[in-house]
Formats: sequence, structure tokens, C-alpha cells
Amino acid sequence: MTPDSLTSPDHALELDRQDELASFRRRFITSEPDLIYLDGNSLGRLPKETAARLQQVVEEGWGGRLIRGWDEGWYTLPERVGGKMAGLLGARPEEVIMADATSINLFKLALAALALRPGRTRIVTDNLNFPTDLYILEAVCRLAGSEYELLVVESADDIHGPLEALNEVIDGHTALLTLSHTTFKSSYTYDLAAVTQMAHDAGALALWDCSHSVGALPVEFNRAGVDLAVGCSYKYLNGGPGSPAFLYIRQDLQRQMANPISGWMGHKDPFDFDLSYEPSAGLRRFLSGTPPILALAAVEIGLDLMLEAGIERIRAKSLRQSEYLIELLDHQLAPQGYRLKSPRDATYRGSHVTLGHDQADRIRRVLIEQMDVLPDFRPPDNIRLGIAPLYNSFVDIHNAVSRLYTVVEERQYEHQSERD
Repeated sequence: MTPDSLTSPDHALELDRQDELASFRRRFITSEPDLIYLDGNSLGRLPKETAARLQQVVEEGWGGRLIRGWDEGWYTLPERVGGKMAGLLGARPEEVIMADATSINLFKLALAALALRPGRTRIVTDNLNFPTDLYILEAVCRLAGSEYELLVVESADDIHGPLEALNEVIDGHTALLTLSHTTFKSSYTYDLAAVTQMAHDAGALALWDCSHSVGALPVEFNRAGVDLAVGCSYKYLNGGPGSPAFLYIRQDLQRQMANPISGWMGHKDPFDFDLSYEPSAGLRRFLSGTPPILALAAVEIGLDLMLEAGIERIRAKSLRQSEYLIELLDHQLAPQGYRLKSPRDATYRGSHVTLGHDQADRIRRVLIEQMDVLPDFRPPDNIRLGIAPLYNSFVDIHNAVSRLYTVVEERQYEHQSERD
């Protein structure tokens, strides 16, 4: 294909005509028809069915049934929604439950995992991990005892995971390896099975944060032998701002692990109100407080859409779109000083593509304020373009790239002030 053909609007239109998932775009609320939304890797759009479902739960459930709602499906909602989440994770339904936020679940699983590896005092991660994960892991080490340490392995280029360096430091002192499956800045995606095996070969457990991969690509926990995992539901899963996270524990580990935040919902008989804690036999023991029913109802709609579309088809479209974006980068944007800061090999790339530019923050502000493009920015120079295949079109990508080009070609960013 010639450069002119590649960059033609007609080519983008033809790609959209061939898209077997195009109809899903109409199932999301679009209050600003001209807005190109490329931040679904931070907060997904609102499905139309979610608004109707929430109205039903509020008016008929809360308003009509009142406290009776707990006996009519609310109490088991964490397991039911978790079972649907398992369908996207390649896990058994009884291995996934919805609970709390990602950070809280990470804390619970990391601290519980250390107890399964007595005598080992090291947690290993990398500097591509989401910062809050590192904050949580630092706290876990402090609480576990002064002998515990967190080892953060550096990526050589801040794009690719430091596989060789991780392999060198994971040893008999390592209790837990914990990483983001898809990293938040560069979109680098680890080989789940290979890196989990790396931990197992040293006798360590592996705990994965899948917040940037669930709903964007197939995640085969059982096939990969994953021990533990967490992840949010408000990005590609379109569960809504602050929606509950999932928690995964491999079935054979569940009875061995104790929830360090042992609350009443994890008790084997929560409504007996016994003054001594006795954990539930299954994964429910990792619940703590009362489940957020309205939020879980919203998450369920997002999951239903994902399961209807099929994660393999979603991933296939994501790859086509990200490859298209990178081709446009090479032909249109590279001469303007843009550079690819995600892996070029699609095998190791999630569903967002990161562009670097010396004026990245100022470009991003022009896009938002003047160009009807809503991307994301991460310091120091990263413009993240999140591709959500259920509602992003090829025309979206074509037009966003054209506007990225114009901002630099016409030096429009110069009207934006520098930030300290």
C-alpha cells in the first residue's frame, strides 16, 4: 500500500466497513458526537444498557424491595459477577470474586502470599509497575517485618519488561513476584505463562495486576498456571468510575490463604454475628465489607457486552487498529518528532499505544481544548492513545493522527504555557 493510500480517509472508512464489531459502537452513550475518545484505557464509556440497569436496581430493588433485596440476589452478586469475569480471564468461576478496589485486593493477596513462603523475605517487581502497586508493596513489607524487602528491577529502556534482570534476581529469597501484566505507560505485555514459570522455578508465587489487560486481550490464568491476580473493571470493561475490582486465587491455594482484612462478609456465617472470625470455605473468605450493589450491577452490564463480543474478536480488532495507528505514526507523525514508546512487536503490546514527543503535554492540551480529541498523558513525554475496540473506529484513529500532525505542523502547541 502506498503512503497516500494508507493515510487516505477512504482507507479508514473501508476498514470500518469490514469491522465485524462495528455495531457495538451504537450501544454506548455518546453525548459529544464529534469527540474522539482515546482514554478508554483509563475510564471506559458508559454502555446504554448500564443506565437502564441502574435505574431498575435503584427504583425496583432499593426503592421497591428494600432490605429484601439481599435475599433476592444482592448477597451473591460478588460471585455472580466474578463468575462472568472468569470467562474473560481463562479461569474457573469459583476462582474469581468481585471485591473492593485493586489496591486493597493487591494488599490482601500480597500479605497473604508471604505467609505461604515462610523464610523468604523478598518481593520482586519492576519500575514499569503502576506506582500505587509499589506503594502497597512497600506497606506490605513494613507490616510483614523489618527483614522483608521490596526489590524494584529497572527496565533498560522504560518500554520493555526487564526479563533477564528479573530472572537473575528471583531466587531462594524471593517469596513473591508481582508485576503489571500490561504496563501502564508503554503497554508492554508480559508473557503470562513464561514469567509465572520463572517465579515457580525459584519456588516463589506470582501475583499479577491485570488492570490494563483484562477486557483488551485474552488472559489465560489456568493455562498459564497463575497463582494470584487482581484488576480493575473501569477501563476496558466499562464498569464506571471507581467500579469494584476482581480478585483471583487459584483454587488449590484458596484454603491455604488467610484474608488479612477479615471482615464480616468473609465469615462462614456472617449473619450469626459470632464474635470470633471463622473464614468461609471458598473464595468468599476474601470479601471484607459490604459489597457495593449498585456498582456491581453496572460492572455486570460491561462484562455482558464483552462476553457477547468475544475476547478473541476484541483482541483481533485491537491488533488491527494498533498496527494501523503505528503505520500512520511511521508515515505521518515521525517526521514531526513523534516516536513510538510502546513495543513494536504486537505480541508484547496491549491495547494502548504510547507516543513520545518533546512537547507531549502541550500537544495533549491542544488536542483536548481545540481539537475534540481526548487522549491521556503520563510524564514526562508520553501521550497514551487507548484503543477500545467496542467503540473506537478506524476513522477515530485516522482523524486523531491527522490532528496530532496538525498541532505540530502548525506549531499550535506554542500557545500553551510550559508547566513546571
